[in-house]
Amino acid sequence: MTVLDPFTDLLDYPMYVVTAQAGEEAAGCLVGFASQCSIQPARFMVWLSRANRTYRVAERADRLAVHLLRTDQHRLARLFGGETGDRTDKFTRVPWHRGPGGSLILDEAPAWFVGRVENRVDGGDHVGFLLAPEAAESLTGSRTPLLTLHHTHDIAPGHPAD
Repeated sequence: MTVLDPFTDLLDYPMYVVTAQAGEEAAGCLVGFASQCSIQPARFMVWLSRANRTYRVAERADRLAVHLLRTDQHRLARLFGGETGDRTDKFTRVPWHRGPGGSLILDEAPAWFVGRVENRVDGGDHVGFLLAPEAAESLTGSRTPLLTLHHTHDIAPGHPAD
């Protein structure tokens, strides 16, 4: 329990799947700490746990892909949040294609963007990746109910946060 819990316990923010490619190594994980952080220029910050394999790959990556999920995509959330890439090749279990700069795009995601890594910020047990968006796509014509934190409470993390 932390001093911030009374505040953060009230939040129900979107969950994202972040994918990274560095050389021949690919990784992806479920992320809750992320947000647009600038309008002009457009920037987005994604926070990855140092304990996570995706963090280790992202440290060497030029770009990251950030995907939104629908509320009915719990299977994808469980794969990318409850499995570790140290033991499971997640990309053999989902359809995907190459995006801008060789990024890994999940075919089933209703929306995604690819961002060039501009900076990395030490945030304690997580590292922030400041992304400059290069391409984005939404496969839905209207607003889609998104997977949020409260939809994922039953997923045990593939790695502990610390």
